[in-house]
Amino acid sequence: QVQLVESGGGLVQAGGSLRISCVVSGRLRSIGDMNWSRQGPGKQREWVATITSNGITRYSDSVKDRFTIARDSAKNTMYLQMNNLKPEDTAVYYCDATVNTPYGIGTYRGQGTQVTVSS
Repeated sequence: QVQLVESGGGLVQAGGSLRISCVVSGRLRSIGDMNWSRQGPGKQREWVATITSNGITRYSDSVKDRFTIARDSAKNTMYLQMNNLKPEDTAVYYCDATVNTPYGIGTYRGQGTQVTVSS
């Protein structure tokens, strides 16, 4: 079993900052690409950022230059540093990862953490 657990969400004022985390646990051999996505109220889920196992990062245009994705391979943890937050960033943020386990390779997703940005 592989589990992804997000944490660090909360309420912040516009212009503020927040860092959310995603911890991967369970029987795993290695972790490949890791991603953040989000789903705002009444909106479809959208991709936010990706970090590869080699540390290459990509961002959606809506968060580029404001958000920073990072990972700590020793801790099996991924982070999303969010700066200059806007009300439109309000969403449930989800992490997912491609994980190599003794049983094969699969993609796993967490339950999400709520981020609310007040104006």
